Order: sequence, then structure tokens, then C-alpha cells
Amino acid sequence: MAFDFLVPVEDRVMAHCELLPAQSLGKNCYIHTEKDGLPVLANATMAIVGVKESRNAFEKKLEVLDVSAIRIQLYRLMLGNWDSTLVDMGDIEEGNTVEDTYFVVKEVVAGLLEENIIPIVIGATQDITYPAYRAFDGIKDMINLVAVDSRFDFGIDDDLISSHSYMSKIITDKPNNLFNFSNIGYQSYFNAQEEADLMERLFFDAHRLGEIANDLTLAEPVLRNAHMVSMDVRAIKASELCASANFSPNGFTGREICAIARYAGLSDSLRAFGIYEMENNVQSQQLVAQIIWYFMEGVNFRIPESPYSKTDDFTKYMVPNEMEEFVFYKSLLTERWWMQVPSIFSSHTKGDAMALLPCTEQDYLDACDQKIPERWYKAYKKGFE
Repeated sequence: MAFDFLVPVEDRVMAHCELLPAQSLGKNCYIHTEKDGLPVLANATMAIVGVKESRNAFEKKLEVLDVSAIRIQLYRLMLGNWDSTLVDMGDIEEGNTVEDTYFVVKEVVAGLLEENIIPIVIGATQDITYPAYRAFDGIKDMINLVAVDSRFDFGIDDDLISSHSYMSKIITDKPNNLFNFSNIGYQSYFNAQEEADLMERLFFDAHRLGEIANDLTLAEPVLRNAHMVSMDVRAIKASELCASANFSPNGFTGREICAIARYAGLSDSLRAFGIYEMENNVQSQQLVAQIIWYFMEGVNFRIPESPYSKTDDFTKYMVPNEMEEFVFYKSLLTERWWMQVPSIFSSHTKGDAMALLPCTEQDYLDACDQKIPERWYKAYKKGFE
């Protein structure tokens, strides 16, 4: 079984946990230890998995990721008013080859998905997103992937997979289970025009750093439809992390990235969360721990709802347009919005998962002004591909 490859959490983390107050996370999770072995997964909601593989890093890593230091910062945080159960599965060490590591990541994540447990992958490099994505094979047909990243990561060589080109591998590899890819926080000067053109051709969604930073709520509908989120810590400004030259002076603030993580957790579609590319310094470790805490809080406050399941809880809006009639739904409980995309019902599509598309109130107002919402148009076109 793939879980047999997991290395127990280090003794120094367990020694630190002994000194923590009863209300801390470290005292309220089940941890894979040398003494007690793997925790029982029954009733578990989320599971932490560390991945130390870094051989495919675009910028070579000078040291091994210290996942234990991140754990120490996470476990000292206080438990929220939550009813979920967290387990810590330990770490995946580097295999004999990178492919060996990928295989173990895929199997471990798949095993957790089959148990309906949300993996929280703490990885040294973002190429680990690829085996985590492949873990959905045979579990879910079509995947919506969201990357919180300053780059699109398509790279320039389809045959090479690195932390800057893993998306090319996801797009081209068979079976092709990627339904939609969305980027949150890209910075134009880091991305070649060819990459931006590819995003357009494939009707993928891209949201600039400034757009999201000016209104964080724009990230919510993007994340609401995600099955998997891959967060690159390099999307955060360097000063927030005391980070090295591989980080940018521009990026999300600590508050903004934590809000985005919470939106990700709130998405009842989300099955897997990964955070990558952090460095071994205390400020970085503290922020990563807080990002995970906010993600966990989001998961705990999920409100599963769909306009198709309980129509009494929604207001339906019909907006006539020259092209066709737009249909919007607004939740009376959460005030979240959805819009219907007719092309998704077409026989040309691989499924009806996108028939209801999360959106914003502004999309509804645009439709009222006879403007076609961009996210509606992209989903409409994608449905006939």
C-alpha cells in the first residue's frame, strides 16, 4: 500500500507538541509517529502530507524543505470552532528517481481521495501538482484546477517537466482529465506572450494580481468550482516571507493569500489542496502555517448548496439578451451567485459538471446591461470544443 512509503513525523515535532496547550492544533490532530504508526483514517476530514522532492525545481534548491519546521508553526496555532478531524500522514522522501516520488505522491493522494479525505500537500516544488492531479484518474472524470501563481507554468519544452512547466505536462498527458484551468494572481512580466495566447485559445481563466488584490471577492467564484488548488508561495511578495532572490517584490500580502486560502477551503467542490515553493526561514514557515490554518477554517465552514438541489433557497433571474436568455441564481443563504451555461448540455461535452457556473453579482449586472460576462462566454465556447 502506498501509505507504507510515508515517513513518520520527526521526534522534534512530537517533543514540541508535548509542550503545547490543550487548545492547540498539535494537541487535536492524529499524527503518524515512529511509536504508534499511521493514524486511523476513519472520520478524518483533512490529511497533511509533506513532499521533500525538489530535483525538478526550475531554480535548484540549496537545501531540503524543512516540513517539520512548518508543522511546528502550524501545531502551535489554536484550534478554531471546528468539528473536523485532521491527521498528519508524515512525509514522502525523495525516491530513487523523480518518477518514483511522483508515483508515491499519486498513490498516497489517490488513497486519501478514495477515503473522502482532503489532502493538504506541503511540497518543495510545484511540479508535485502533476502527480497530485494524476491521482484523480479513475476517481473523477473531469478536473477543474486552480493555480494561485505569478506564472502560468507552461514552460517552453513540452517534454521537460519542472516547477515552471508542469502545466504543459498536465495539458498534453493522457488521459486528459483537465476540464478547466484558472490562474489567480499572474504577473504579466513573468509570462511569455505565447503562454497568454495559449490561455486564450484553450478558454482558460486568468486573473491578474492587481485585479484580485483590488477586490479579493473576485477569487471566490473561481475557487468555488475548483476540484484542486495548487498554490505557489512565490505568488506572495518577497517582503512577506523574508525570501531570497527567487521571489518577487510584487505579489499578494499575507492577509490576501490567507483570504484566498479560506475561499479555497469554503469550496465544497475542492478535493485537494497543495502549497509549494516555500523557503526554510521562520517567517515563511509561519505564513505557510497560517495559510493552512485559514484553508482548514474554510473547510469547516463549508455550506454545500446548489440551485439544482434546493430551488426554494435561491432566487432565479432571467435576463433577455440578443444572443440568448441568461439565467442566474442567487442564494438566499450565502448570497452567492451562479449562472447557467446552455452549451454545457451539448452532446459535444464530456460531462455536465459545468452546467452551473459560479459567478459574481457584477456578472449579473453586466448581463442586465446587455454585456456578455466573460466567464460565461469562455464556458460557452469550451462546451463546444
